[in-house]
Amino acid sequence: MATMADDHHLQQAAERNAANSKVAPMFIMESDGGGGDDDSSMREEGSYCLIKSVSHLSDRGFTSLPERYVLPASERPGDGLGRVRLPVVDLERLRDPAYRAAVIKGLDAACHDYGFFQVVNHGVDLEVITGLLDVARRFFELPLPRRARYMSADVRAPVRYGTSFNQAKDAVLFWRDFLKLASCQPLHASVASWPDDPADLREVAARYAMANHQLFMEIVEAALEALGIACRHSLLQELAVGYSQLMLNCYPACPQPELTLGLPPHSDYCIFTLLLQDQVEGLQVMHHGRWLTVDPVPGSFIVNVGDHLEIYSNGRYKSKLHRVRVNSSSPRISAASFHSLPAERVIGPAAEMVDERNPRRYMDTDYANFLAFLASAEGKHKSFLQSRKIQQADIH
Repeated sequence: MATMADDHHLQQAAERNAANSKVAPMFIMESDGGGGDDDSSMREEGSYCLIKSVSHLSDRGFTSLPERYVLPASERPGDGLGRVRLPVVDLERLRDPAYRAAVIKGLDAACHDYGFFQVVNHGVDLEVITGLLDVARRFFELPLPRRARYMSADVRAPVRYGTSFNQAKDAVLFWRDFLKLASCQPLHASVASWPDDPADLREVAARYAMANHQLFMEIVEAALEALGIACRHSLLQELAVGYSQLMLNCYPACPQPELTLGLPPHSDYCIFTLLLQDQVEGLQVMHHGRWLTVDPVPGSFIVNVGDHLEIYSNGRYKSKLHRVRVNSSSPRISAASFHSLPAERVIGPAAEMVDERNPRRYMDTDYANFLAFLASAEGKHKSFLQSRKIQQADIH
């Protein structure tokens, strides 16, 4: 599944941006000043230029937000004063037979009510966690020419550095730089294509990706147990060799954070997303119609239900909208790991989740359906998950 579009869970938001804006999606920008090629923040791709780095703009001391990053008034973040402490799942207790049933019950409630939870006592070494955040920070601090070697206009590239999402289509850009690393199993087949600058990036990121995938497998096994899936062994075998992607994100300090977002509202096209972040807040989740800022728990992972798991659970577990706010004082580093089934695998509601009281709510889907959705006009008006709902289904 190495050709799956990076950050594919944002494509529908990007398409709607392009459709709703009067700005043409293909554009040419002048340099923001400076010297020759090594100092340029642009890269030519066909008939338009790609902005190489939003952090480059931030470092140059801009006091106002460039027009390309200003959202329409109706899509700006607002005051965002509400906060939430997500439910906590303690994996140390999950591993203890005396507490497992109670932890499973709490995980089930979190997936149903919030679509998000925080995992503590997960067993991933602190050195692995801090090492990844450190190497990510050092990558985004590299001189632009060294980062730009990994830049591509192809959103399906297995390794891709960029800013926003898809600049050829984004009418409004988002205040974010990223490095996408396809991390499918077996991992060694993917690592060889990863950047070797900084010199320890491959080693550090590979250690993290391996530990993260093991953690995902433990969490998804518990979720399947909570759902009452009797024959879960075969699904777990598929997930063990399924699709994974590691997305390193940098959200620089922003001169006017009230006018833009780091990422727009979206859900994730996967089973589970595991998010590691530094202690700078920014993640917001939609809960009961309000955007709430997540209070980070030091040393934890934030886990959210993806579209695939909502479909598989027939709507019991919720793939909730979330977004990223930026701030004017501190840059934020995060690492999102997306885990799912192999690309060719068709997924639909599990047999255990469908009965007379709970009729089938979603159509079967696979990656081909997702690509067709992206190419259609339907993506301008609804999310992919909405497009797979069976009409007249009453989802509670």
